[in-house]
Amino acid sequence: MAPTPTHTAAAVALAAHDSSGHLAPLTITRRSTGDDDVAIKILYCGMCHSDLHSIKNEWHNATYPMVPGHEIAGVVTEVGKNVTSFKAGDRVGVGCMVNSCQSCGSCDEDFENSCRAVIFTYNSVDRDGTVTYGGYSSSVVVHERFVVRFPDAMPLDRGAPLLCAGITVYSPMKYHGLNVPGKHVGVMGLGGLGHVAVKFAKAFGAKVTVISTSPGKKQEALDRLGADAFVVSKDAEEMKAAASTMDGIINTVSANLTLAPYMGLLKPNGKMIMVGLPTKPLEIPPFDLIIGNKTLAGSCIGGMRDTQEMINVAAKHGVTADIELVAADYVNTAMERLAKADVRYRFVIDIGNTLKNSE
Repeated sequence: MAPTPTHTAAAVALAAHDSSGHLAPLTITRRSTGDDDVAIKILYCGMCHSDLHSIKNEWHNATYPMVPGHEIAGVVTEVGKNVTSFKAGDRVGVGCMVNSCQSCGSCDEDFENSCRAVIFTYNSVDRDGTVTYGGYSSSVVVHERFVVRFPDAMPLDRGAPLLCAGITVYSPMKYHGLNVPGKHVGVMGLGGLGHVAVKFAKAFGAKVTVISTSPGKKQEALDRLGADAFVVSKDAEEMKAAASTMDGIINTVSANLTLAPYMGLLKPNGKMIMVGLPTKPLEIPPFDLIIGNKTLAGSCIGGMRDTQEMINVAAKHGVTADIELVAADYVNTAMERLAKADVRYRFVIDIGNTLKNSE
């Protein structure tokens, strides 16, 4: 077993200490840069809804103190002697994972997200036995395999959320054949995930229909995000008119919904891919799957090769997240607003300019 890296580099972080989820400044330590590591000065970190669930222990797996954040963007400050892909000064990002076993079948096929020993960016146990701390902090040290290069055309602030939200919707489109021009893709929910899904589907040349319970989002979906159509799911006539028209649906909704009406929007052989996380078990009559030969699937982020591919495609097509940039001392208010879905569409913390002044 490799010697345990020494944790000597001090970093400033925002941490939750209990299930109240209140975030407060905390000095943490990062490991010294190992031979295969990349040390990163964090400039921006997106605020994912997962962060809110985690700091409040809503998934019942919290280890405190917890430093959330897995949409990290910054600049390389140091690399280990074995690192060949990055150098000091490079613009980079870190998403939901910081390590894996790197030797199983999933890792060999570049699906590290499916590795049974995957180590998540925060609230996970690292190889040296320490608990991982996320991107609400001034720096991070990560194995080079789990670092993403940002193309010059990709802004760090608006690109950071793509490291979770982007890959979460890009991967199912790729692996379920929805990244082909001419497909009709439905996007359920128009939040942090949904608005990025619309942009990627349009970049792939698809016809895009947003499916939402909120009529007030129609103009924004059509005029600003570029969707082709909008269906109010509470309107029976609109749902009937859209029945059997879609090749696939990316379901980003975390609310507990009856899925049968939405499955009815799919063409025969159509697929609904779940990327949201409702709290209750799904209920769907078997006939709604069997009649029409339909598929209900799930997708969890993506591997590192696909994540780099995603950020490259996004840069090529100008796909970025719509963000509200906030200071570190606003983070608790931002969490309260996030809980009410009061953001269009992703909060990003200006770590580089504001965290050092937040203590």
